[in-house]
Amino acid sequence: MSKRMAKHWVMGALLPAVALLGGCATAVSPVEVTRFHAPDPVARSGGFLIESMVPQASDSIEFRTYAAAVSQEMQRIGFTDEAGKQTLVPSEYVVRVDAQRSVQSPLVNRSPVSVGVGGSTGSYGSGVGLGIGIDLSGKPKNIVTTSLSVQIRKRADNSTIWEGRAMTQAKEGTPAAQPGLAAAKLASALYSDYPGKSGETITVK
Repeated sequence: MSKRMAKHWVMGALLPAVALLGGCATAVSPVEVTRFHAPDPVARSGGFLIESMVPQASDSIEFRTYAAAVSQEMQRIGFTDEAGKQTLVPSEYVVRVDAQRSVQSPLVNRSPVSVGVGGSTGSYGSGVGLGIGIDLSGKPKNIVTTSLSVQIRKRADNSTIWEGRAMTQAKEGTPAAQPGLAAAKLASALYSDYPGKSGETITVK
């Protein structure tokens, strides 16, 4: 075999491996999702506007990234985003969004967070079971935990008809820890099989 042919053979063998590594580098860990909703049939249509649960964060680029991901999912299931529309009638629904990111040692456990609709309370859990494949052969990297919380409220009486939270984890410094990729993954998982079973925690891969 000539040197030129050998070079082409080696490159051909390496390309699939490089592509596979690239896919692994951008993979997002499973997402833990918990949702709650009122017992009545949950709405699947109507106009909405997105607001931040933390007003001072509403102008940040990161919040707009998560808001856009939530808007896309809301429209996918049948709602209408009325942002930017000139209308005298307020939107039927207000969608309140909050995203949180924390960096911690992989050996530190998170405390449970509880939420509820209509007086009933459920626990989001501690996040145990969110496998992230930590390499223990050396010093483990810090873990970025990203969560997305969403509430759909009726504007007329400010009652919450649906709410949920999605969480995922990634090693610090990896593409999966970046807001853009995490936002899309979290929103997609949160709205999977909308409205979901109230009070049930599921893992979406």
